[in-house]
Amino acid sequence: MKIILASQSGVRKQILDKYKIDNEVIISNVDEDEVKESLIAEGANPSIISKNLAEIKSIKVSNKNPNRLVLGADSVLSLNNELINKPKSREEALLILKKLNNSVHYLISSVCISKNGSMIWNYTDTSELKMKNLTDALLSKYLDTIETETLLAYGVYQIEAGGLELFEYVKGDTDSIMGLPIKKIIDYVSQLKE
Repeated sequence: MKIILASQSGVRKQILDKYKIDNEVIISNVDEDEVKESLIAEGANPSIISKNLAEIKSIKVSNKNPNRLVLGADSVLSLNNELINKPKSREEALLILKKLNNSVHYLISSVCISKNGSMIWNYTDTSELKMKNLTDALLSKYLDTIETETLLAYGVYQIEAGGLELFEYVKGDTDSIMGLPIKKIIDYVSQLKE
């Protein structure tokens, strides 16, 4: 069973490939900032924002690909129930790391599978992360190890690429933290085959 991944995330594609899930990528081109602003104006919390973005991406691509399973995904950071957006510059990335420094925050990963323009399944997973108490110099040094393009696309830390060193502890599934709660997706898709 081939799945369409409605995401430009290279890491999500790698996770699907690692678990041998046949997939192709069709980017949804959803304006995430516009959706987030609208949902925040309505009082939505980070979990609802993540779920809605995954669903919107999935349904948008599903509408154009009848009878196919389309997987939409979104991950957001929540600090004190406040949404932390991806940085738009290296300077903003440093400010975000300073905000997360020595604090517990939550990484919320939502996935949605749609078929024929309708959501047929969704799941949201929340992981708890506590960042070490690091100096501004160490935070800057860490950011210097990440290419700007990667930083702006995936956020201020990459667990899969040295970001784990920033944390005192990480409670949650590694694949989910990287963007896909893959075990839940496999459980659901395997039920469809039965």
